Amino acid sequence: MKIAVINGSPKGNYSVTLQTVLYLEKKYPEHQFCILNAGQQIKSLEKDFSKAKELLESSDAVLFSYPVYTFFAPSQLHRFIELMKANGINVSDKYATQVTTSKHFYDVTAHKYIEENCQDMGMRHIRGLSADMEDLLTEKGQADATKFFDRFLWSVKEEVYSAEPRVTADYTQVAATPCSAIKSQKTDKDVLILTDETNPDSNLSAMINRFTAVSDYKTRIVNISEYPLSGGCLGCMRCAVTEKCIYKDGFDSFLREKIQTADAIIYAFTVSDHSMGSRFKMYDDRNFCNGHRTVTVGMPVGYLVSGNYSAENNLRNVIEARSETGSNFLAGVATDEYDTDKQIDTLAKTLTFALETEHTAPQNFWGVGGMKIFRDLIYQMRGMMKADHKFYKKQGIYDFPHKNKGKTMLMYAVGALLSSEKVIAKMGNKMNEGMIMPYQQLLKKTDNSK
Repeated sequence: MKIAVINGSPKGNYSVTLQTVLYLEKKYPEHQFCILNAGQQIKSLEKDFSKAKELLESSDAVLFSYPVYTFFAPSQLHRFIELMKANGINVSDKYATQVTTSKHFYDVTAHKYIEENCQDMGMRHIRGLSADMEDLLTEKGQADATKFFDRFLWSVKEEVYSAEPRVTADYTQVAATPCSAIKSQKTDKDVLILTDETNPDSNLSAMINRFTAVSDYKTRIVNISEYPLSGGCLGCMRCAVTEKCIYKDGFDSFLREKIQTADAIIYAFTVSDHSMGSRFKMYDDRNFCNGHRTVTVGMPVGYLVSGNYSAENNLRNVIEARSETGSNFLAGVATDEYDTDKQIDTLAKTLTFALETEHTAPQNFWGVGGMKIFRDLIYQMRGMMKADHKFYKKQGIYDFPHKNKGKTMLMYAVGALLSSEKVIAKMGNKMNEGMIMPYQQLLKKTDNSK
């Protein structure tokens, strides 16, 4: 596959983000990575875009590589995308993805910006890799990078990509097509469909039935509308101490025995009052009997949604944040707004891939930020929230205070140097060279390991 790498960093070859692309180039020599330093060369590209046009239109896929700058991509990459549109570059139906590095401060909005522009140009966008700046220097970061690219290659092969419709005020339901027979299914994984649907003739029921039929794994359905909940969460905090709910309706046991034993969960609901509905909200609130413990870490999840989902931006953010904070790979959201059958089939395929490869993805801002907030909260309240505190200690979630004194002192030294214009003039490009030196050593080591 010929991949056009659009490096949006103004640092060009000295971009830290680009080092991940170079690492993938060495790990996957069967694919051609053609790098265009668009961020660094943006002025010349404004004068003559022919070089970029030839690369983009001759490639099979486009990979946008860039650091996250203030909620979005660097301005140079913004300009490059403007030039793509102004020059009428034909990239329709080409696959696109992205690799970013940051400290996860609103990497989600940066990724969404690229995704929406890819869809404007008719491209088939595949979820990208959001990495910390130093991830590639760790074994886990290297594994995350290869997992990302394996998923990208699988998505291209299976034609799995995001294809969200433009938001409109009107919602027209597209009915799911019933399947007459369920194919032979595997039983070594427990796939749970969690719903509150009570109408067997609804479109949501038809969507559930179709997913059940096309899934590679046998599914079981748990309907929370049938569970005799005594009431909503009282916020008494009893469960944070004892791990048991004050209600005597057995919900905490039901949750652990019927829900948390699953290998994957598909949530199925109809949009109601801009949310999943009051019954699902009661179910979510009563999950507090787990405390703030992500007991389903690593479990892939998916959603079947009936209703005008594309117009519910806040709900969409909540669903992504739920998955990220819980370290759950979001296999997809299938709706009944368009191509319903195809969306459900794609969700089923993606869930199978996630289960069979034990696929995970590094957390973005929603996950990293959310867990840090809970981490600080639990630590402060550890005297009362004993069960949560015990879990956080065991899982190594308490990663503060940061005691890397060597790096702290180094940053003081760098700050002193950068405060002097004379020193900056003498340094030239040595700072950038120093920043990517450990990455160059990794790339050299990767070469030697072949």
